Amino acid sequence: MDKAKVELDTIHQLDGRPPLRVAVPLGLQHVLTMFVGNLAPVIIISSALVAKGTMTTAQQLLMIQCAMLISGLATLLQLYPLKLGRIQIGARLPIVMGTSFIFLGALLTVGLEYGPNVMFGAIIVGSVVQASIGLLYQPLSRFFPPVVIGCVLMTIGLSLLPVGTNYLAGGAAAIAAGTYGSWQNILVGLTVMVVVLIFQRWGKGFSKTVAILIAVIVGYVLAACFGMVDFSIITNSAPVALPIPSVLPAFQLGPILTIGALYIVCALETIGNTNGITAAALDRPATPREVSGAILSDAVSCAFAGLFNGLPNTAFGQNAGIVAMTKVINRWCIATGAFILILAGFFPPIGAIFSAMPSAVLGGAVLTVFGMIIINGIKLIVADGLSEVNILIICVAFGLGYGITLQPALIEAAPLWLGNILNETTLVVFVVAFLANLAFRQQKSKKSTKGAASPESVTVHSGRAPH
Repeated sequence: MDKAKVELDTIHQLDGRPPLRVAVPLGLQHVLTMFVGNLAPVIIISSALVAKGTMTTAQQLLMIQCAMLISGLATLLQLYPLKLGRIQIGARLPIVMGTSFIFLGALLTVGLEYGPNVMFGAIIVGSVVQASIGLLYQPLSRFFPPVVIGCVLMTIGLSLLPVGTNYLAGGAAAIAAGTYGSWQNILVGLTVMVVVLIFQRWGKGFSKTVAILIAVIVGYVLAACFGMVDFSIITNSAPVALPIPSVLPAFQLGPILTIGALYIVCALETIGNTNGITAAALDRPATPREVSGAILSDAVSCAFAGLFNGLPNTAFGQNAGIVAMTKVINRWCIATGAFILILAGFFPPIGAIFSAMPSAVLGGAVLTVFGMIIINGIKLIVADGLSEVNILIICVAFGLGYGITLQPALIEAAPLWLGNILNETTLVVFVVAFLANLAFRQQKSKKSTKGAASPESVTVHSGRAPH
């Protein structure tokens, strides 16, 4: 068999060790897609703390370095799990971890009100909530049928679409510069998207697999030609720096409870993205052991992040979308991306190269990827069957669950605690779908039991009991 064909086949298998010339571009593709999203919450929160005077610029830079290091280590833990007796920490699936946006608002509030030390303490202790979900998931997995997880996965994709569109228009930096939605941003973003589609549709072999990487490089060069790339970020960064935490955590009950509640949403995202990867690349739902391991790994990574002055991590939806689009599930390929992230934590110029990438480039790359996440949710639902009960669950989940979150005035009118919950679209859709699943299936079960004939009432015809 042709050697190139064997190498290409390996990348579509969980195990195996493709050569670095194949693995590194595929890992780099994942890093390019998640890098801006990984650092954005860190930069937003640390900038606010620096402005208030509770964090120094040096501590902010260390926080950014730690975010890259933690993402790399957290990804490796998902790829190559730890086994403690019957407990597996990690999914053994191509899951890429990055800083979660879910906690942004709450952490900003806690950090500004209580200080960064209390913020990091809440991140550490709050992760116990997610660890508990991970430990209990296997015995409770029957309450999470594919139709419920499919609704969650579709919600994740739908909620990410505005993020991708915002990136394409230029993101926060463009808003500050007054260039948001400029023709340069739109042209760069659409160029990236078109290149992705061209290589996905007509590319052959390896070029099709690295379509996103090729498109990002094209977009990066085009953006540089328009003067949209700030190269001073690269030239001004120190060549080497150790990502050593400088803030000792402190603990207060209120912030811990606030952040702990959000870990429920974080677990739901991990459940959805884990199932999205297996549905797209392995054509099956994730096993309870895989999901439990993914959630536990997420919890351990978040606790480690708090210790290292980082923010909570989660399974990144855009990277799950890349796996769905490319069908590349080889763990070694994804691990090379994790090693790049770890190196970026020790060598700031590496991170600076990614940080200098304009948001419009990322936006053009991820919009199709986010659409793929929605499709994976639909695939899970269809695989579960469009029965009358499942259709009712979907209708209620999106009609009520998703519909409520589209009305800001309704959320503002609700009590503060309820408003905070309603702001989390993924959580609301899950709760509604979960309750609908319990109610409708229990009702169906009762009807089935009530309608079943007793042994004494069965009339025998031709030697057979009727079915």
